[in-house]
Amino acid sequence: MNQTIAKMIDHTLLKADATKDQIHTLCLEAKENSFASVCVNPTWVKYCAEQLKGSDVKVCTVIGFPLGSNTPETKAFETKNAIESGATEVDMVINISALKSGDLKLVEKDILAVTEAAKGKALTKVIIEACLLTNEEKVKACELAVKAGADYVKTSTGFSTGGATIEDIKLMRKTVGPEIGVKASGGVRSAEDAKAMIEAGATRIGASSGVKIVQGIVSDSDY
Repeated sequence: MNQTIAKMIDHTLLKADATKDQIHTLCLEAKENSFASVCVNPTWVKYCAEQLKGSDVKVCTVIGFPLGSNTPETKAFETKNAIESGATEVDMVINISALKSGDLKLVEKDILAVTEAAKGKALTKVIIEACLLTNEEKVKACELAVKAGADYVKTSTGFSTGGATIEDIKLMRKTVGPEIGVKASGGVRSAEDAKAMIEAGATRIGASSGVKIVQGIVSDSDY
């Protein structure tokens, strides 16, 4: 089961003070454990693409991270630049304030800017930052992500007030249906956590504790 989980993990290092040596280790661990991808900040995409060349591990990066407050045009540029640098998966943060303000047209435009820039070139995952939303807003965010052609919806950045919960995964899976991926991120620290998220409907796990998860060790990492 842990090997199956490994292939669902985005091995993540998004801290501002991450060093080149740490990113190098991240890539080595991803290859050794056959993780789905490494998830890194845009500045590391090209380096990771070079390190992972010839392997099955994808390079995932984040767009509009972590607040989601960039303009759609900026997010589109970020996406194109990341893909040119070697990213094949992009995790974008929605315009949370627009959603909270009821400006659904802007939220849709925001997501579309990324899905259209990535179309045919990279998978898109839409981070809704569930800890800041009501259930009604979570549903609306997921519906807009599906409408915009996203490949996944994702619970969290790991940098806000909370991470993934079983309840959110169930709600997101119910909303998007069986065809769209659901990524649980933030607070997944053990194999038991990962299994619970998968049973609730997650098809990808974002975690900095990927190695410990597959080894069955509980991590104290927040992401």
